[in-house]
Amino acid sequence: MVLQLQELFQIDGKKMPICYEIHPDELEYLHGYQFNAPISIKGEIKNRVGIVTLKYSVNCMMHVTCDRCLKLLERTYSYDFKHMVVPVLHGEDDGSDIYFVVEDDRLDMNETAISDLLLMMPTKILCSEDCKGLCDICGCDLNKRTCDCRK
Repeated sequence: MVLQLQELFQIDGKKMPICYEIHPDELEYLHGYQFNAPISIKGEIKNRVGIVTLKYSVNCMMHVTCDRCLKLLERTYSYDFKHMVVPVLHGEDDGSDIYFVVEDDRLDMNETAISDLLLMMPTKILCSEDCKGLCDICGCDLNKRTCDCRK
């Protein structure tokens, strides 16, 4: 979904609601991530006293694999995001770590939401805090049984 922001940048008090879904078939280009339901995006972008702020939440359900025991899991993730949006930056300091710059007054919400979501995803996924993993010799799941390989 591409948002046209020209009018929003010009009119104080202007709001634009955001409520839509990104379907899993639109995300096939994301290798290593398997979404089993649409990603829900809800929020708004508004101009308040000339400051344009994007606030939204992302909710998704994914098939993931435990990094220790390789068990397949289904996990739900929910994150909230907030960005200050500007059409262009002026000055020597580009401010790219503070402001979200949109070109041609167009904001690709799909790209923004997916980027934000992937940056928030955990780097290590475990089925439980006390997952014992796999035996590095025989490969058995140490959560289900013990082996004699280390004796």
